[in-house]
Amino acid sequence: MEGARTSRRWREAAAVYLDPRMLVILGMGFSSGLPLLLTLGTLDFWLREVGVDLRTIGLFALVGLPYSFKFAWAPVMDHAPLPPFTRLLGRRRGWALATQLGLAASIAALGATDPAGAPLATAALAVVVAFFSASQDVVVDAYRIEILRAEEQGAGAAATQLGYRIGMLASGAGALALASAWPWSAVYGAMAALVGVGIAATLFAPEPAPPAPALASAPASGGPGLLAVLRAAIVDPLADFVGRRGWVAILLLALLYKFGDAVSGKMANPFYVDMAFTKLEVASVTKVWSIVATMAGVAAGGALVAGLGTFRSLLVGGVLQAVTNLLFSALAVIGHSVPMLAVAVGADSFTGGLASAAFVAYLSGLCRARFTATQYALLTSLMAAGRTVLSSGSGWLAEQLGWAPFFAATAALAIPGLLLLLWLMRSGGGEAEGAEVSRAPAVS
Repeated sequence: MEGARTSRRWREAAAVYLDPRMLVILGMGFSSGLPLLLTLGTLDFWLREVGVDLRTIGLFALVGLPYSFKFAWAPVMDHAPLPPFTRLLGRRRGWALATQLGLAASIAALGATDPAGAPLATAALAVVVAFFSASQDVVVDAYRIEILRAEEQGAGAAATQLGYRIGMLASGAGALALASAWPWSAVYGAMAALVGVGIAATLFAPEPAPPAPALASAPASGGPGLLAVLRAAIVDPLADFVGRRGWVAILLLALLYKFGDAVSGKMANPFYVDMAFTKLEVASVTKVWSIVATMAGVAAGGALVAGLGTFRSLLVGGVLQAVTNLLFSALAVIGHSVPMLAVAVGADSFTGGLASAAFVAYLSGLCRARFTATQYALLTSLMAAGRTVLSSGSGWLAEQLGWAPFFAATAALAIPGLLLLLWLMRSGGGEAEGAEVSRAPAVS
């Protein structure tokens, strides 16, 4: 009997992937993943190719600061209308389309800069791209959480991660392959056009029913009604979160869970350049093969969450993603070896995808329906801080240690996050099941 129930549970978990909403989430995930490498890995390759030093490339991680501060404007996107977008498409889809249009324009502008001659202009436009990308993430993540039931969140996390990685494939392998024949300005123009995938998903998506009143309902005079709504938009989401058991550990886990991977990932493309890998080798092995392995890892992560639960899946993924960083140390010792590169990248990408799917499911389950965008933005802002502020010294660390010890050190950086996770598992703090994940029906 128990075996039959387990089998039925696995079948139901697989069937949810056939839901049309998952295709919408997939397309929105693509649009979320597309811009990330255009301000990180692909941009890093471009910078190193034109002779920018490692320390400066490391500091370029700071252009991603909007990802760490998106919680500051998330309450506005949670409650405020955006004429005329909200009137035409609804609260979530209206904000999504507005950010996607800004994203396409800023990506094209970034490609027109000269990072060797005017690095400050390149950095400034990269910040603008990151701002629109982070803003898109706020509304897309909130949309996904609100449109799905609690038991569908694991599958939704896997779908969004799958789309995210396909977007990264386009802006990683696709961009590098195009750069072998095209100027970087044309490459970034092509990436701007691909934002159209997310725009199409937004236009065809159903709109979730709003779980809370919008700011537009407040009195224009700025009286008590407005103050009450502002409190509901800003203070209440944070107060709700701070009232939970283990909330400090949860925030630290969001910051540190993928810290080691963030530091190693920032230096990946400069490492490939120094190891004399060509653009096509980097595109085919570290991008195409990486995405295939990541997709397999994301699918495995979604299944693992359904079968083992969130915390155990997080532990498995966290340990594996740390251990696989050591394969890059081995590659640094061996030198230029495409087969070894494929082994290191494949293993690292699979475990990274597995851990990411579990982590997104965990963070999604912590959000209450009334504060979806604000609470999720807070958690993912801290996660992004590991990729931006904490990883900005990665270039200095690589210069001081050398490549092999550097990647070994990034494996050790995962230990604090794993210790926090073990504490949360033992204490029961921050159980994903404890939050009221939205079950709102779609609005036609």
